[in-house]
Amino acid sequence: MALALICFSCETEQEDKTADYKTHFEISNGTETATYLQTIDFYIRLAKEFPEINMQTIGETDSGYPLHIITYNPDGDFNFQKISNTKTLLFINNGIHPGESDGIDATMLLYRDFAIGKLPAPKNTVLVTIPIYNIGGALNRNSTTRANQNGPKSYGFRGNTLNYDLNRDFIKADTKNARTFFEIFHLVNPDIFIDNHVSNGADYQYTLTHLFTQHNKLGGELGNYINNKMMPSLEKSLKDAEWDITPYVNVFNQVPEKGFSQFMDYPRYSTGYTTLWNTFGMMVETHMLKPYKQRVEGTYTLMTKMIDFAETDFKQIKQLRAEAKHRHKNWTHYPTKWQIDTTKTTTLDFKGYEGDTLTSEVTGLTRLKYDRNLPFTKKVAYQNFYKPVDSVEIPETYILKKGWRKVLSLLELNKIHYNTIQKDTILTVQSYRIDSYKTSDYPYEGHYPHYETEVLSSTDKIKFQQGDILIPTDQEGFRYILETLEPETKDSFFNWNFFDSVLQQKEGFSPYVFEDEAAKMLNENQVLKDSFLSKKANDSTFSANWHAQLDWIFKNSDYYEAAHMQYPVYRIMKK
Repeated sequence: MALALICFSCETEQEDKTADYKTHFEISNGTETATYLQTIDFYIRLAKEFPEINMQTIGETDSGYPLHIITYNPDGDFNFQKISNTKTLLFINNGIHPGESDGIDATMLLYRDFAIGKLPAPKNTVLVTIPIYNIGGALNRNSTTRANQNGPKSYGFRGNTLNYDLNRDFIKADTKNARTFFEIFHLVNPDIFIDNHVSNGADYQYTLTHLFTQHNKLGGELGNYINNKMMPSLEKSLKDAEWDITPYVNVFNQVPEKGFSQFMDYPRYSTGYTTLWNTFGMMVETHMLKPYKQRVEGTYTLMTKMIDFAETDFKQIKQLRAEAKHRHKNWTHYPTKWQIDTTKTTTLDFKGYEGDTLTSEVTGLTRLKYDRNLPFTKKVAYQNFYKPVDSVEIPETYILKKGWRKVLSLLELNKIHYNTIQKDTILTVQSYRIDSYKTSDYPYEGHYPHYETEVLSSTDKIKFQQGDILIPTDQEGFRYILETLEPETKDSFFNWNFFDSVLQQKEGFSPYVFEDEAAKMLNENQVLKDSFLSKKANDSTFSANWHAQLDWIFKNSDYYEAAHMQYPVYRIMKK
């Protein structure tokens, strides 16, 4: 009887505390999400009243408001460098797209429930969260811009104050938000990273889907671990809790049972960025058509299950990440291009709804419609294996010509170590010239990005100046260095237009003057003349274009400027 009274007393006390710290989500009976100010005020109150919770203000955002991080540690220690020696650090990012607000409310509930003892305090895990990352978008509140989403009643907007999608900004860093995120990420150095989202696309039975960072790209023991242990363990624990989950359904305008592929999280995305430092990353993607209350509860449950996993497996997580700091020492090449490996697939027992093709009442053309009265479970092919299709030999050091200030500032923000050349010197280096590239016809996140970039490589003796930047590759930021400085990678600084000024030729020729010089050059250089005549004989377009012929001779002469198409990053190769 005494034990029963004690248990009843504990439950009553927890209920009283829950009532004292109700979130706006709970007060609205799961129909509304907290505003930015309600969210921050809630965490201020928790931090004041519970010593296990700490709130820090860090950096700026484009909105004019600072970012905050909220840390929960039952030990009351908030020195990240010290904590990371003994505990798993789990970092939760919310509100990168504020209309996808599920994680904002779920994390408030999570922190409250740990603080009041409704959830048992983790012994081996510390939680860190950015309550709302896109503050500008959260302040731009409306009820209409999420046309396909089932609640909440009002929410923030996807774009930030400058209308950037922050989940495309983790390499180019056009926003103050991204630059502050770098500071926070390197301060926390998380073992596990969760970014909470809401999906778009097909209709199906699941409330929860997951998007773990692509395991082949993560690579080695880390990739094996995330694909073969972390992901299936999370899936099983959620299923046991009656929350089925499936991989993110990367399908639009067709039915999922035809099969779909894993979304490739390149470094522009949050989990693609965090992976560059060997952090285990995942996005939570709740299903837009499920009721808001259900989506928040599912996100909450998923985070508790990931905490449970981190509690159990914290030693292996820490060991794998510690070993991965040095794994690049054994690598000779680094992948620059990826594609789906069609020889390997995973079979999902997928829970969907039957889809049918009907005639649209609006357009009179065909349309897709799902019938929720016809649920099914079918075997579906899921392509979650990728393979590298190109790579580069890893250099010992990169040399960045001085003056490229934005590049250097991003290296500094990402804790990349570098030195400077102390006096003018000539070095033998591998040099790139931009051979070809395509450029987007449409604006994308403030840029017209390049793609399908190809370079020509040569070994040259180049004169470098005092102050040019030496960037060794043997450091923790190894993958960040390769992904940004190798021009052929998807999210290289080159492809994001950082070096576009080298693509424009600054000096040229007047044809009526250069005609005489071109003739003289051909008469005095038989090799040049033979190459010219051969090109004319084999290229009818070239032979019919007088300017193209003069331009070819000009570009094969000493008059042609060395800076045109010359990539201003050089490679010192390993001996």
